[in-house]
Amino acid sequence: MVGVVTITMGLMILLISKMSDLKWLPGDIVIRKKNFVFIFPITTMIILSVALTIILNIISKFFK
Repeated sequence: MVGVVTITMGLMILLISKMSDLKWLPGDIVIRKKNFVFIFPITTMIILSVALTIILNIISKFFK
């Protein structure tokens, strides 16, 4: 079940990033140097964490 949710979320993120012009949310840390790019998507991770928590809580209530 966890694997299916993880794969689904990954595919959704790929599709959304390809369809929209919004690459990074405000609050995501992007550091660019000459030959180096460091991306730490803190805001994106927080939003995904909240969304997954809500979804998994709803799913767990159905299976009790």
